[in-house]
Amino acid sequence: MTLAYDTELTAEQYELLASLFPADATPGRPRSVSLMAVMQGILYVLATSCAWRLLPHDYPPYSTVYYYFRKWQNDGSWKRIDDHLVQWVRVDQDREPSPSAASLDSQSVPTAVMIHEAVGYDAGKNIKGRKRFTLVDTLG
Repeated sequence: MTLAYDTELTAEQYELLASLFPADATPGRPRSVSLMAVMQGILYVLATSCAWRLLPHDYPPYSTVYYYFRKWQNDGSWKRIDDHLVQWVRVDQDREPSPSAASLDSQSVPTAVMIHEAVGYDAGKNIKGRKRFTLVDTLG
């Protein structure tokens, strides 16, 4: 099978994710669009950073793809999918599903001149701005 775009999932990859999507709502119109095509469209937009309206015509209409993206964002589906994928990767690497150790790092980031929100000052680096933190498990 030849993939039309580099961002597309194979059938095997989609099968791993298919069980993580929420089921159809029982009352209501049956779904008329393929969730695999919707997922392919979402991945295309996220990987290419194109506008939703510029989604190629190989995918469902951009409004449909965006609808599912926002729906899954609002109901926590993306977080659930991410958690499952992290666990699968860890098990694949012969690790426990949940990490027991992590690495924490911080960075001082200067803010733009026109930012009027509360910002701090890092005296050690002589930077006025925000401090951001990164926490990753031992697999990165």
